[in-house]
Amino acid sequence: MNIHEYQAKEVLRKFGVATLKGQVANSPEEAVAAAKQIGGNLWVVKAQIHAGGRGKGGGVKLAKTLDEVRDLTKQMLGMTLVTHQTGPEGKVVQKVFIEAGCNIAKEYYVACLIDRATGRVTMMASSEGGMDIEEVAEHNPDAIKKVDIDPVTGLGAWQARELAFAIGMQPEVVGKAVKFMTGLYEAFVKCDCSIAEINPLVVTKENDVLCLDAKMNFDSNSLYRQPQILEMRDLNEEEPTEIEASKFDLAFIKLDGNIGCLVNGAGLAMATLDIIKLHGATPANFLDVGGGANKEKVTNAFKIILKDPNVKGILVNIFGGIMKCDVIAEGVIAASKEVGLKVPLVVRLEGTNVELGKKILAESGLNIIPANDLTDAAKKITAAIKG
Repeated sequence: MNIHEYQAKEVLRKFGVATLKGQVANSPEEAVAAAKQIGGNLWVVKAQIHAGGRGKGGGVKLAKTLDEVRDLTKQMLGMTLVTHQTGPEGKVVQKVFIEAGCNIAKEYYVACLIDRATGRVTMMASSEGGMDIEEVAEHNPDAIKKVDIDPVTGLGAWQARELAFAIGMQPEVVGKAVKFMTGLYEAFVKCDCSIAEINPLVVTKENDVLCLDAKMNFDSNSLYRQPQILEMRDLNEEEPTEIEASKFDLAFIKLDGNIGCLVNGAGLAMATLDIIKLHGATPANFLDVGGGANKEKVTNAFKIILKDPNVKGILVNIFGGIMKCDVIAEGVIAASKEVGLKVPLVVRLEGTNVELGKKILAESGLNIIPANDLTDAAKKITAAIKG
């Protein structure tokens, strides 16, 4: 689950990470009131969407007067902001964050993430803040420094100090940087983050160490024990069909293809997407119905898939382990009848009660195309949508 920048800063402040004064606003009037309360003579107006690259897309602007705050907020609210992370369709800006300006002396990058290779949390930092870390990794990989963190002892002050010096921080700010990094790590662990990224972390001309922008993503599987984080969920930033799918405990991600996929198991779902691409077509979604699907769940999955007008055919790929193939077959038939299915449907079943499942499908009287294996299924659905 993602949250907005202003929300991430609220979380980080609770762990001692220094940020600038700021307030969220939903209208030009609220933005001006926020700027007055913040004080000073320089503010930053930031569009709040769940995507990076806002500055390059025109979503981060400096304001030197209250009139500029009002005008910039009016321009941003309702605009479709397109960045390298939103895709060409962009995201509509529904709120802005008004933040105090500061005297930036130097920008850095620092983040916590899970390193799958070591099975530990890694903190990485770079002297090249304000840039996409992918670009830094490609053009100047030596600028990225990392430390692996022992889960028993946590981030040691010595590790944070070592990291600060490694990215070129001056001795007079290293103590503040250590506090900053320690707080970031604590927030990452205690809030069940999958990533906590500060880009940029800035050192000001007054030698303050501040979080200028923050991105936090949380492990959705942990949200049951993070109610304060779950309250920050912004449904306006999420795909409507993905929200609906979550109500039925379906793992669903909308894609831009034309073949709907209904699969059980994340690994099998990924393999299904790959083989569809291999045979010249494009999947319209990732959908994992899980190991305990029933008729109701399959029917709801069909309905969600068919909400996408681009879907020209559906591929059902089920391996029956805990899930029985006959139950899935009955669910597929019930769903097809209920939604009045008019697009080609290819079904590949394997596993528990597979012969019974195939028999149920064959005797259903519906135009269901059976497949023997995954390759056969991909070829058949690709041919079917091409007429």
